[in-house]
Amino acid sequence: MQASHSRIELYERCSFRYRLRYIDDLLTLPPDNADHPLIIGQAVHTGIERDVKTAIQEYYMSYPVITDRHIEEAMKLEKVIPKAKALIPEGEYEVKIDNEHFVGYIDLLAPATAFERGVEIPNQYDLYDFKYSNNVSNYKKSKQLHLYKYFWEKANPGKFIRNMYFLFVPKTSIRQKKTEDLHQFRKRIESELDKLEPNLVQIEYDPSQVIEFMLDVKNVLEASEFPKNESFLCNYCEYQDYCLKGWDYMLLPKNERRNIEKIEKKVVWMYGSPFSGKTWFANQFPDPLMLNTDGNIKFVDAPFIPIKDQVSVEGRMTKRKLAWVIFKEVIEELEKKQNDFKTIIVDLLEDTYEHCRLYMYDQMGITHESDDSFRAWDKVRTEFLSTLKKLMALDYENIILISHEDTSKDITKKGGDKITAIKPNLQEKTANKVAGMVDIVARVISDGEIRTLSFKTNEVIFGGGRLTASTNEIQLEYAAFLEVYEEANKNAVAKLKGEEVTKPSDKATEGRRTRGKVNAAPESEETPVTEKSASDDASEPEVDAESEKHDVEEEKQEEPKTRTRSRKPKEKEEGSDESEQAEQTEQTEAPKTRTRRKRGE
Repeated sequence: MQASHSRIELYERCSFRYRLRYIDDLLTLPPDNADHPLIIGQAVHTGIERDVKTAIQEYYMSYPVITDRHIEEAMKLEKVIPKAKALIPEGEYEVKIDNEHFVGYIDLLAPATAFERGVEIPNQYDLYDFKYSNNVSNYKKSKQLHLYKYFWEKANPGKFIRNMYFLFVPKTSIRQKKTEDLHQFRKRIESELDKLEPNLVQIEYDPSQVIEFMLDVKNVLEASEFPKNESFLCNYCEYQDYCLKGWDYMLLPKNERRNIEKIEKKVVWMYGSPFSGKTWFANQFPDPLMLNTDGNIKFVDAPFIPIKDQVSVEGRMTKRKLAWVIFKEVIEELEKKQNDFKTIIVDLLEDTYEHCRLYMYDQMGITHESDDSFRAWDKVRTEFLSTLKKLMALDYENIILISHEDTSKDITKKGGDKITAIKPNLQEKTANKVAGMVDIVARVISDGEIRTLSFKTNEVIFGGGRLTASTNEIQLEYAAFLEVYEEANKNAVAKLKGEEVTKPSDKATEGRRTRGKVNAAPESEETPVTEKSASDDASEPEVDAESEKHDVEEEKQEEPKTRTRSRKPKEKEEGSDESEQAEQTEQTEAPKTRTRRKRGE
């Protein structure tokens, strides 16, 4: 590392600020305050080196808009720069010291005339550094000039620094009084500036300062942690908002493609019936923290935070802290990354939505969204989704959302069949938004002792995601889940490169019991039609133990029934109810016996 005084001094003041600037290379927006010390300091250097007019022009060009405050700062520069320039000799400005170990800039290097026993000593120079500051005592302790002398003489054998000086250009900070108009205020500024006088302060060379600097460089090179050092100096730090409040206002990233071959974060929303193994599966993820809403944590060993109302009693007063407030506080704490968790689990997601509703009821003074139908529905959804986005943005390896399964709604297919929809227990508009925040929505299925994770989606089953894998169903195990993610990532890379991608199949997981399927022959004229049960239709979604409440229609017949059509028959629509078609045909010679079992019977 090529060290500099300013870099090491910054590390000593605040190692976290050092890391942001020199290790993370984070850029910030340029300052816009009129009295910013870096901008004014640069203008002072320009004024001393060249002239006042150039300095003020450079100062104005540093800002997009010029206000009265900028004009007042320019007035100060116009007054103090000529006074400062009168105190120094002619010489070479901005002399760079540059070697493999150190870099620095001498503001002014002036030739000096030195005599020893009446004989002039050649190659003698005086060193000057300009400071636009009133903090003289602090700069007297600085290592800066000692380092400049040591490294400049080392880079220029036979030449010597005779004297070292700080040129202090004083500044004044006065504000306009409420009783003053602008003209009166500026008159007062001029009178104050007339009192200010720059001064030269000579510094005696101390070799021990160079030794201390070398030790400081060693400490910086060996540093592995960079803690924050909060002080009044934070008010002058360009990273203040980012450091203390967590705001990210950095400039655009580099224009280069990201490497997506490595999986850095997994975001999953899974749902299933109670006791199907959702929480047990989430507990297998590394270093989990559960944000639990239903108290179902008896058989998992992960640390958890209960998301529920907190009630406290102070004297005769009972105070209640709503669960949604606690949930938001947990997310704010997780944003700090002052922990070693790798997986964040929300169990159950729909409970947090209800907590959000109650919180918004309290904020709006209502008891239901219908009390303020123009605003309440949107406000509740916005509050919930905006908070959930903060959760999804957390920098952790895994974000897991868990929901119960809802099978209370029927949907009607094209052929007229009513099929039970399988979806998470969350309001539809909100569920669609949440699905867009995650990598995949998966369903946990429990079929006896066999538990699987299904990625299958159709008009009946809510699911899907961004993963492309060779299977739509896996064993409910963490290792199998990782294999799917790795395969999906490889497919994503292959797709970018234009290579062949493995398409998902609907084959069931090995060992899982599935219903047999019968492929019926296509119906044609003068061909006997044998009625089949709706469960035999190959186009229907696979039925398991979790969906036994779906309609099951079985028909028995002693003899095949013959039907003659006078015109070309239309092809059967997928999922049509053939029992109803049979009732519309003519009576056959042999009566047909039919048994129907309806929902709930």
